[in-house]
Parts: sequence; structure tokens; C-alpha cells
Amino acid sequence: MTGSTSVPQEARDERAPMVVAVDGPAGSGKSSVCRESARRLGFGYLDTGAAYRAITWFAIDSGCDLDDATAVAALLPSFVELYSISQSPDERWVRVGETDVSEFIRDTAISGDVWRVSRVPAAREALTALFRRTMAATTSPGIIAEGRDITTVVAADAPARILMTADEAVRIARRTGEKAGEAVAAVAASVSARDARDAKVTNFTEAAYGVTVLDTTTLDFEQSVEEFLRIVASATPGPHQTTAPSLAAAPSAVRHDNTKESR
Repeated sequence: MTGSTSVPQEARDERAPMVVAVDGPAGSGKSSVCRESARRLGFGYLDTGAAYRAITWFAIDSGCDLDDATAVAALLPSFVELYSISQSPDERWVRVGETDVSEFIRDTAISGDVWRVSRVPAAREALTALFRRTMAATTSPGIIAEGRDITTVVAADAPARILMTADEAVRIARRTGEKAGEAVAAVAASVSARDARDAKVTNFTEAAYGVTVLDTTTLDFEQSVEEFLRIVASATPGPHQTTAPSLAAAPSAVRHDNTKESR
């Protein structure tokens, strides 16, 4: 990856939206907690993974060989021009041009092929730039962006950076609940395979320097949201401080990683 890892300088002034960067593996509660937290804060919500799914759909629909990095790269300018996504936590639509691909990109076939596109350096660079522009241009007072390299690449200088995690057994149980009709073994294999593939591209299981770890293993949904909002509030003195609940700290769930990076 080349270039700056920060939001463009012209967007970072006193009127710039607050960025909350969130990473984590499947089943950590990342998407649901981020959506609800954005709703309560009045922030926008950006699902960066949807863009990788959408470019995968676009490539397949265009007849592109996903193993041909040059061919994938050639599609990027058109895709970036056509791609749009809702930033409202209450809406879930993704479009490529006039086509609503919200359901298409959740198909298991797309899920199984996303890694083939996300491993292409040109794709990651183009989408990273797209995410930064999207965050800087939001009309909300802040935006919560979640994915797998948001705290380390896309928004490495965000005032609030959170790594959400949970024990593997808990994550698999949650994913099984989301995917009615699928056997636990099948979901476990899918989660493990996806995490293993993505780990070859970016480290989303270990907190980088300055990133706060939110372990949701023993937390229910409401507790997870409260912890998330507390982290955001502690990172944001001023107007956003009052938007998060004023609750006692729960050190067993939250850890601040301020040790030097080993990577």
C-alpha cells in the first residue's frame, strides 16, 4: 500500500466529521454494534466489506478472471465511479450503477470469492482511497467505519480506533444464529477459512499500537454497545462526550494496547 494513511488534510479541520475506525473478525459483533452505536450517536455508518463484495460481484458479472490481477485492476476505475452505499445505520443498500446488489453480494458464491479480489494490491489501494473520500465527505457529525484494515490502514489516525473480538466458539455460535439452517460445522469451517484467507492480507486479530480492544465474549448486545460508546466518548472530549452513556468502566471487556508494535 502506498500513500498516506490519513484522511485528506483539507477534510481534517474543526468541522471535519469524527471518524471511529473498527476492525475485527466475523462474529465479534462488529456490524450490529457499529450500526446501533452510529444510530445512537447520530453518526453515519460505513460497511467497507460491502465494497469488496460488490467489486467481486462486478468482476464476475463482467466476465473477469478473478485470478488475473491486471484484469481486476482494469475494472477499478469504472467500479469506483459506479459504486454507492447507504451511510444510514437504518438503511442497507449497495448499488453498482443502477443495479441494487445488496442481496447479490451476500450470496455464498460471492463470499467465497471475495478474497481473490481483496488480495489484489490495486484493488485495496483504490478502495482505501474511496473509503477515505467517503468518510471525509459525510454530512453526519461523525462516521463509524468497520472492516478489517480500518484501524491500521484506512483510518490509522482516527481519534477512536477499536478492535472488536470474541472467543472463536462464541463467534461461531453467533454466526450460526445469523445463518438459519446451516450446520454449526459448516459455519465454523466458513468462519475459519475466511479469517485465514483475510489474515494473509491484513492483521485484523491483533491490536496495533493505540487501538482499544473490545472483547465481547461475555457481553450481550446491549453491554457491547455501551462499552463501544464508552470508548468513543473517552476518545472524544467535547461535544460528542455527552452522547455516550455515562457508566462505570468495565476493564474486563476493554483493553488499551499502548505497547510498541511488533509488526
